[in-house]
This record gives sequence, C-alpha cells and structure tokens, in this order.
Amino acid sequence: MRHLFATWRMSYILAPKHKGCIFCDFPAENNDDERFILHRGVTCFVIMNLYPYNPGHVMVVPYRHTADYTSLSPEELTEIETLSVSCIKTIKSAFDPDAFNLGVNLGTAAGAGVAEHLHRHIVPRWNGDTNFIPVISDMRVVPESHEATFKKLKESWIN
Repeated sequence: MRHLFATWRMSYILAPKHKGCIFCDFPAENNDDERFILHRGVTCFVIMNLYPYNPGHVMVVPYRHTADYTSLSPEELTEIETLSVSCIKTIKSAFDPDAFNLGVNLGTAAGAGVAEHLHRHIVPRWNGDTNFIPVISDMRVVPESHEATFKKLKESWIN
C-alpha cells in the first residue's frame, strides 16, 4: 500500500472552526492575506476556496448576505460578472489552465457548502486533472499550498 502524505493539513484539521458566516465575517476583519481575500470590489470580493478542487479555485462573493440570486441588485450582478472575468484572466496568467468551470450552487441540495450566502466558484481545470483518487478514496490531491497559490494570484491580479 502506498501512502500520500499531506503533513501541512494537520494544523488545518485541528484548527478551531469558524462560527458565523465566513463571507460576512472575513471581509469585515480587514485581514485579507490571512483570509485569502484576493481583491475587494464595491459590492463583491474575491476569496480563495479553502477546500479547492484545484490550485487557483476562487469565489466571487457579494458583501451583502443573501442566498437569493434573484435578489441581487444590477450593480452586484454586474460586479460578479466583471470580477469573474478578472479572475479568469488572473488565473490564466498565473497557472495557464486548459479550461474553467464556473458555477453557483444555490442551496444545500445543490451542493452549497455555505448555503446561506451565495458565491460563484471559478475553478481552473487541466487536461487529466481528474483521476482515480477522488473516485476511490473520496480525497483530492491539491499540489500547492494556499499560501503559495495566494501569492501567485495576488501578484498576477488583472482588472
């Protein structure tokens, strides 16, 4: 049997879990580097996903706490789209992926991990990035730390 060591994960696993809404609380802290907030807009911000499918997996999130996509203002909808384009350009510059998945999971049944505050996922994809590990072991291998990915994306940010 082979072993996959991800020793950096233990400190994350044992760390206390956040109570409350991360998408409301994290931007209010004004501690962007620690919370992996890449960019702040007027109505929305960009944050890295702490449970990424791939390096560079980010989310565009309205500051306003809502789970209802139909309640978004024209300004919020416009900024979600504009920031999504900036994210794609930035990720292309930093990582040169082959493709992207963009999506919004509205509600727990749709797969939303934080169902009470909507957010758009932007996931870079590479040919062959899906393999047997997630299928047989319910595990993903992310080959780079959040800190290293954050630094690359922050340095590559394109408006």
